[in-house]
Amino acid sequence: MGNRFICMSKKDTKEVGSRSKRMNRSQRKLVAEEDLLHRQALSMVLQQHQSSQRFDGSMSRRIGGSTSSRRLASDPLTNGKQGPEFLEKLTSKKFILVHGGGFGAWCWYKTIALLEEAGLLAITFDLKGSGIDLTDTNSVATLEEYSKPLIDYLQNLPEDEKVILVGHSSGGACVSYALEHFSQKISKAVFICATMVSDGQRPFDVFAEELGSAEQFMQGSKFLIHGNGNEKPPTGFMFEKEQMKGLYFNQSNTKDVALAMVSMRPIPLGPIMEKLSLTPENYGTSRRFFIQTLDDRALSPDVQEKLVRENPPEGVYKIKGSDHCPFFSKPQSLHKMLVEIAQIP
Repeated sequence: MGNRFICMSKKDTKEVGSRSKRMNRSQRKLVAEEDLLHRQALSMVLQQHQSSQRFDGSMSRRIGGSTSSRRLASDPLTNGKQGPEFLEKLTSKKFILVHGGGFGAWCWYKTIALLEEAGLLAITFDLKGSGIDLTDTNSVATLEEYSKPLIDYLQNLPEDEKVILVGHSSGGACVSYALEHFSQKISKAVFICATMVSDGQRPFDVFAEELGSAEQFMQGSKFLIHGNGNEKPPTGFMFEKEQMKGLYFNQSNTKDVALAMVSMRPIPLGPIMEKLSLTPENYGTSRRFFIQTLDDRALSPDVQEKLVRENPPEGVYKIKGSDHCPFFSKPQSLHKMLVEIAQIP
């Protein structure tokens, strides 16, 4: 009886061999596509650092262009275009992706590709002093100034159009600010391991358990930058590369980490030290969703749980095996959650 279960006919053996060859060819093709995408992304970032030219308009260009469906070892990318029925159900098909502190529009390249493959529209830009924006980071003193590219976009949005706003890390403060001032133009807001603060709270307070109190940090951190001179208050901060790798990218692909290492910029201190004023009439009526990253060393799962408890959103999602940057470490899982949130009536 045992032999009957383990023996295979010549036909079965031939089919398994053929299937294995097809899988190997497919895997080689997908790996080659992924390598090409990463090379394009790194090439573009290096060109940006060597040039003082702005991209056309205020928005950063897509990195790597359109991509076909492909698989990643860490998180399979298998999503193709959705059917017309899927798109018809959505009240908003436009995603505005807001990067976190130190990052830029470049970090969203996988998410942009996946959303566009699904027939959706993804828009992202560099916040002031971030990415390839030419503003000196040390001169960005307020959250309003830091968020200006986002504010300008929402101000120019047609009255009858709404967007889905997505914020990562400290970019969550920009999302909260936008919800307070442009709630009528935002259908849903998604906070990805982000600073979803309450009224009167500073974005920095969210990271206080990891970094210590704001007062202690301002007095003794070796990562502080004094852009106006050592005798003046600090203007920004930036972790050393090895520390950034451990904090932000502990589950990310080495190629994405390489991209980040040549692209990260200092974080302006003013915006994250500013207390937000959030009202029940505006921010309080918004539809908020939170995506937790469960292998996050920059904003621990416990801190994320605390944020959700203190300022409850409409829905909470969790990504297993994701570091602080799910757009790198778990892009497909992140994409599926964004699309699912978009479909909620």
